Amino acid sequence: MAEPFLVLTDICKSNPGVQALDHVCLAAHPREIIGLVGENGAGKSTLMKILGGVVQPSSGMIRIDGRDHAGLTVAQSMAAGIAFGHQELNLFDNLDVTANVFICREPLMGGPLRLVDRRKMAAAVQPLLDTLGADFTPQTMVADLSIAQRQILEIAKALSQDARLLILDEPTSSLTMAETARLLEVIARLKERRVCVIFVTHRLNELTECADRVVALRDGKPAGDLTRADITPAAMIRLMIGRDLKALYTPPQPGRTLEPVLQLRGLVAAAWPEERVDLTLRAGEILGLAGLVGAGRTELARTIFGIDRALQGDIRVAGQALPPGDPRQAIKAGVFLVPEDRKQSGLLLDLPIAENIALPDLPAHAQGGVVRADRIRATGQRMKGDLDIRAPDVDVLAGTLSGGNQQKVVLAKWLALSPRVLICDEPTRGIDVGAKQEIYAMLRRLADGGIAVLMISSDMEEVIGVSDRAAVMHEGRINGILRREDLSEQAVMRLAVSRDQGDQAA
Repeated sequence: MAEPFLVLTDICKSNPGVQALDHVCLAAHPREIIGLVGENGAGKSTLMKILGGVVQPSSGMIRIDGRDHAGLTVAQSMAAGIAFGHQELNLFDNLDVTANVFICREPLMGGPLRLVDRRKMAAAVQPLLDTLGADFTPQTMVADLSIAQRQILEIAKALSQDARLLILDEPTSSLTMAETARLLEVIARLKERRVCVIFVTHRLNELTECADRVVALRDGKPAGDLTRADITPAAMIRLMIGRDLKALYTPPQPGRTLEPVLQLRGLVAAAWPEERVDLTLRAGEILGLAGLVGAGRTELARTIFGIDRALQGDIRVAGQALPPGDPRQAIKAGVFLVPEDRKQSGLLLDLPIAENIALPDLPAHAQGGVVRADRIRATGQRMKGDLDIRAPDVDVLAGTLSGGNQQKVVLAKWLALSPRVLICDEPTRGIDVGAKQEIYAMLRRLADGGIAVLMISSDMEEVIGVSDRAAVMHEGRINGILRREDLSEQAVMRLAVSRDQGDQAA
C-alpha cells in the first residue's frame, strides 16, 4: 500500500464537560476505502469537522504530505483535497447541475464585465458525470433529480475540487437497494482514481462489500480496526458497543387477543388514484410495511393520519369510522404518526425536550386556560425516564440530541397520549445499532401492551427481524402479506418488484 498522504496523531477535542475525542489516530492512503463506525455520540462527526477545518482540535497533530499542522482552516482543508458528501445534501433546487457544482467558484470571462463562463463550466462537469456513470446532464435542474442522483451530484462537486480524500456521511440512508448498489459502484470507481474514501454509515452490511479497512470509535476513543478479511457486521458491532447484540426478533407475549383495531377498506390515496388498499392491523402486533421507495408507503401513512385526504374508501379504528383528512380526529381516535423526517416534521428543534413532548396535548397541561410550565416539565421527566432519553435535563433543546434520542422524543410525545395505533415511518433511519435495538425493544413493549404498531421501513433486515407480519407495497397497492414464518428477503423482494400478488389474507 502507498504511503499515507494524511495522518492524524493523538487527536483530542474537549468540549465543556465532554471529552469528544480522546487520542484518536487515523491514516488515509490513496486507493483506500475506510469505513468509520461508532454509535451516535462516539465522535465521528467531531473528527470529520476537524478534517474539514470547521473545528480545531484541543491537541494532537495533523500531517498532510509530510507537513505538520496543529489544526486546519477550511481553506487549508480544501487545498489539501479534502471534500465532503453530506447526509443533509447541500444543493440548490432552483439551479441546474452545473451551477451547483461550481457554486461560489464560477469561472469568469469578459474582463471587467466578469461574466460567468457557462460553456467552460458545462465542459468541466460532463467528464465528472461520465466518471460517476450519472444518468443526467449538466443542464438538468436539481429539482428534477432523485435522492440517489443528488448524492452522485454531491460527489461530482467534491471531484471538481480535485479531491484526494472524500468523506461520505450516511450517503445511502435515503436510497433504495438498487440505488445503494449503484453508489457502491461509484465509490469503487473513485478508488481506481486514487481517491481515498472515508465512508460513515450505520448500514454495516455495505462496509462488508466495499471497505478495505474499518475504524471504530467508542465514546470518543479508538475502539479498534478491522482489516478486509475481518470485516463482518458482528465484528463491527462488538467494536462499536463492546458487546454482541442479540437477535433482532423478539416473539410477542403469549395470550394476545389480536383484535382488529385499524381497518382499511378500498382506501385510495391521492398519490395512487388507480389503486385501492385493503389492510387490517391488529392490537398487539408489529406489522411491517415494506416496498421500494416510491411504492406509496409514506403516502398511505399520511392518508391514514389525515395529512392527505383519501379520494375514496373507509378507515375504521376499533370499528368506528375515522373522518378523512383530519389529523385532529385521528389523534382523538388514538392514531398517531411518527414521521419519516423527524427533524423537519416530528420535532421543534429549538424547543426543549419537555415542550416537544407536551405540545400535542397542551390542554392537559393547563389550569384555567393557562399552560403551566411545572406540568409540562413533570410530563417530560416522566417520559424521559420511561423511554431512557439520554440528556442531562428535559430543558435541553431537542436539536442538540443524537438521532436516537430525538426519535425517542418523537415517540414520547405520542406515548404520553396512550395510542391505539402507532404508525412509525422509517423509525431507525440515521440511528446507530445500539439505539436501533432500544427502538425495536420499545416497539415490542408497546405491542405487548396492546398497541397496534405499523412499521414502515426500507431496511430489509429490520422488516424481517422485527415484524410479526409484513405487508409489501408495489405501485400504490398491497401486493401481498407475509406471515412470520414466510418472511425472507426473497419473499419480500418478489412482492416489492412484481405485480404478481401474493397472499392477501394472512
